[in-house]
Amino acid sequence: MENQTKITALLGIRYPILQGPMGGGFSNAELLAAVSNAGGLGSFGAYTLTPEQILAVDKEIKSKTNKPYNINLWVSDVDDSLKDYSAEKLDKLKQLFKPYFDSLSIPLPDLDPNIPSKFLKQVEAVFEARPAVFSFIFGIPPKEILDEARRLGIKTVGAATTLDEGLALEQAGVDAIVASGFEAGGHRPSFLKPAHQSLTGTFALVQHLKAKIKTPVIAAGGIKDGKGIKAALTLGADAAQLGTAFLVTEESNATPTHRTMLLSDEARYTVLSKSLTGRMGRMIRNRISEEVSYETEVLPFPLQSRFMGPLREAAQAQGRTDLGIFWSGQNAVNLKAGTAAELMQSLINEAFAD
Repeated sequence: MENQTKITALLGIRYPILQGPMGGGFSNAELLAAVSNAGGLGSFGAYTLTPEQILAVDKEIKSKTNKPYNINLWVSDVDDSLKDYSAEKLDKLKQLFKPYFDSLSIPLPDLDPNIPSKFLKQVEAVFEARPAVFSFIFGIPPKEILDEARRLGIKTVGAATTLDEGLALEQAGVDAIVASGFEAGGHRPSFLKPAHQSLTGTFALVQHLKAKIKTPVIAAGGIKDGKGIKAALTLGADAAQLGTAFLVTEESNATPTHRTMLLSDEARYTVLSKSLTGRMGRMIRNRISEEVSYETEVLPFPLQSRFMGPLREAAQAQGRTDLGIFWSGQNAVNLKAGTAAELMQSLINEAFAD
């Protein structure tokens, strides 16, 4: 199969293989550089970072690669419902999770619901860093931001979970669109309708988008090997993006326990849950996801994530996988541990060998 596509030409990369921009501390410069140096597009999920941290990370990235790379942000990084959040409601919802904290012998944390958005300041740092690619999820940046990226020569990539979102992104003038299928691990980046109403599968979504838009499409969700990349390209995608497969590489910041879970039979059982962060995401099932249904009200994002942070840390320290959060895509079968360079070579050989 030919390895040159609209995406390789657009982004200046050798192979149409993108590393998913895993946020929440999973990304690092070493993983990104390994992917970019192998001819793909390495990515860094920076939505939790301050502008100063973004610039520091970018400096480290530039010391490890001179190839194109991507920095990813969240357009909507604070739920609207968090505004003027009542103390009474906060206390009530905290009590719902008290038994889990009690089981780890840790107190409920004190929380400040006043959480301002970091996005606009983060964008300023991205523009100062000037990566080859600026990708974003959970919405579309204002026109002024997209115009400035274009002026600086930075390619913009948005994420769609439905055809309507893809059409909106094309109308906004982004350079490429990630077709984020429901099989993908991590958060569902829906922005026009709630995530639970935006559950199109990857390959169906790719075909929906290719039938209605002209913007290059990147398939993401459920792709873990060269066969998946080849299938995505055969169906019309211009590139494939992989996340979970890179989580088990030596360079990723996933904990040893997380890697072990991804390589175990437990990875067969993934669920979509908002119980751990306040927004729907795909993870390996745990006690909380099984007991707290999607219909159950939880704290808005990112307050719920901050609330559960001490629980996740205590669970990890105590070896409690039943209360840990382990992001995973739906197709985590037969993942292979090793280096990111080894994974890239395997993907290239399987997808593009004559």
